[in-house]
Amino acid sequence: MFKENRGEVLHGILLIVLFSFSAFYIAGFDFVRRLSLSPLIVGIVLGMLYANSLRNKLPETWVPGIRFCSKTLLRLGVVLYGFRLTFQQVAEIGPTAVAVDAVVVAGTLALGLVLGRLLRLDSETALMTSTGSAICGAAAVLGAEPVVRCEAHKTAVAVSTVVLFGTLSMFLYPVMYRAGWLDGLSPQALAVYVGATLHEVAHVVGAGDAVDAAGGDIAAAATIAKMIRVMMLAPVLVAMSFVLARRRKGVPEAGGGKIAIPWFAFWFVAVIGLNSLLESASFIPADALRAVVGAINDFDTFLLTMAMTALGAETSADKFRQAGAKPFLLAGGLFVWLVVGGYFLARWIC
Repeated sequence: MFKENRGEVLHGILLIVLFSFSAFYIAGFDFVRRLSLSPLIVGIVLGMLYANSLRNKLPETWVPGIRFCSKTLLRLGVVLYGFRLTFQQVAEIGPTAVAVDAVVVAGTLALGLVLGRLLRLDSETALMTSTGSAICGAAAVLGAEPVVRCEAHKTAVAVSTVVLFGTLSMFLYPVMYRAGWLDGLSPQALAVYVGATLHEVAHVVGAGDAVDAAGGDIAAAATIAKMIRVMMLAPVLVAMSFVLARRRKGVPEAGGGKIAIPWFAFWFVAVIGLNSLLESASFIPADALRAVVGAINDFDTFLLTMAMTALGAETSADKFRQAGAKPFLLAGGLFVWLVVGGYFLARWIC
């Protein structure tokens, strides 16, 4: 890609970089922070605004640069996401959180595929939407995109469902807590419930802080439970690649059944392992380690914002109209399952 029309490709990348800087700037506004809208979400909105306004007025030779951001930089962003996690976090909160997370992830994926068929929704959109609801919102959708190999607008639709119902959950859970509807859960079960059922890490932090302000003490434990759920992204992507390979067998244009092993998922786990070793290395000054890992995480957030912006730039309003209301109906059904089913799972297992 870089051997031909290198200048045009770099122009496309630079365009996404500028949009991503804008996304970070806007995400810093007070009202945006209060909504817990990350730069990733702001980035995809800016990308879609571009797709529906200036997209046809810029050279087509810039498109490869935009796609480089939505493909290559996306994989790198998912790999570096591992620096946010450690295996020590799993040990800290115990096996009950792992069990609840595993059932929630498996149940959400299975239910999503069943509901998708009932709604007669195309399998790619159903799978992407279910993955976002099951694991970690937009980051999970981005991670699944190279495995599912769907069109950019389907990824954007899946992200949109996560934003809608994840934000709704973030405001709903504190209301449920204050109303006494969650009194049947112990403090640990409540933390696991919040971490295992809310869509984005930002949503978990927002809801946890709101509950803490009302007299609880669950934000930290809920975030750890959420991070354990994020770790499940790698095995889910590997399993997904094998299942999709079987479905595509005999369909040459879909890859002919060739297994698309998501190597970036293994690198993701390797980075978690590296981060875990660094966390336990007593000879490394804690402040220095936090500074370095923090800088890596900031860089990673920027890469993921670029990927989201690039995906948005390939998504026009016409494609949203083609998708219709079915993806949102699917996400709504999964939202009910997470809120209600997750409650009984946390109460039973914890």
